[in-house]
Amino acid sequence: MSPASTGASTTMDAVPSLAAPDSRLTPGGPGYRRMSFALFLAGVATFALLYSTQALLPLISDGFGVSASDASWTVAAATGGLALFVIPMSALSERFGRRTVMTASLAVAVTVGLLVPFAPSLGVLVVLRGVQGAALAGLPASATAYLAEEVRPRALVTAIGLFVAGNSVGGMSGRVITGWVAQEWGWRVAVGTIGLIAVGCAVAFRLLLPAPRHFKAGSLHPRRLLATVRDHLANPLLRRLYAIGALFMTVFGGVYTVIGYRLTEEPFSLPQGIIGSIFLVYLVGTVSASTAGRLVGRLGRRGALYLGGGTTAAGLLLSLADSLPLVLLGLVLITAGFFAGHAVASSAVSKTATHGRAQASALYQSAYYIGSSAGSTVGALAFHASGWSGTVGVGLLAILGVVTLTVLGSLAARRALVPAHS
Repeated sequence: MSPASTGASTTMDAVPSLAAPDSRLTPGGPGYRRMSFALFLAGVATFALLYSTQALLPLISDGFGVSASDASWTVAAATGGLALFVIPMSALSERFGRRTVMTASLAVAVTVGLLVPFAPSLGVLVVLRGVQGAALAGLPASATAYLAEEVRPRALVTAIGLFVAGNSVGGMSGRVITGWVAQEWGWRVAVGTIGLIAVGCAVAFRLLLPAPRHFKAGSLHPRRLLATVRDHLANPLLRRLYAIGALFMTVFGGVYTVIGYRLTEEPFSLPQGIIGSIFLVYLVGTVSASTAGRLVGRLGRRGALYLGGGTTAAGLLLSLADSLPLVLLGLVLITAGFFAGHAVASSAVSKTATHGRAQASALYQSAYYIGSSAGSTVGALAFHASGWSGTVGVGLLAILGVVTLTVLGSLAARRALVPAHS
């Protein structure tokens, strides 16, 4: 199906002619740094808001008198809302523009973020978090589509890696800040603080992000949108990448939803501020995501995915120890492996899609955050039933799925080459 028939943006699908120089952004060129920093801040705000309650789950459990699995819905509702609305939001970005949708999404999300501290019950808190996640759905797919249109292909993996690095910084800073603030003033003040920080990020994002130069408005016709989605789901490579993103995030969501409960129990018995500081290991994710382009250059996409999956599995096994240094080392490996795998898979989606890039990215994000919701919920249930070893078991099964899908991709690539050499 042609780009025009799907209503998708078509500018990037055409190869620039020899007569017209490529005016897309490139590292070192004008506007690239502003664009990178703006989307980095958007990534910070997105993950800080999306996971603002994750490090606070033990306090939320105590405050409302609920179990770990009940409190985990404050995370699952946000990621589930994002997963449900990311495709509709991507369609809006095709019609009204990436920058417009990202700005509106951040505005709504930060507004809801300022209301979250006043939730009178767990039910209201879960509803607000769901709305916040739905609002944030306009960020991930629109951001990757914006980069695919505005950045030269050779710089795309690096540019998306920087956006993912912003995710890791947001996730890390949000959890560290909420941990220490909550220790002194409670979880409500902590999530309110994150809301205020996100307001600053949103304002700076809007002021810094360059106006799009290569966007062409598409149609909001539902049939064309569904046709584009069907095209992407019919692509075996895209299907594998979507599943890989979901499985990586199942591990990550489960581990970081439950780790706070584990560290409050024996033999660790850590205070909330220290538990929040554990999330400084997200800095490792910042590095691994931002270097994903070089990793792919050396190992290839599938080699990088094998490395990310193996690193994550090693971290899961190390985290079973009752030694705090080994648990921390395990979290470092889990974080590094996850962010590298996520950056590789998400950039591969943008490169693979030949039309409707916003929808292609949206499907990836939808699968990714479905994985987060599943990981948060199943990981908490496994912890309730079998302790930390149950959560680790869920993660290892997900990594086995990543490796299996990558092997299937390698076999499919070899089969595709056979006719060319026969």
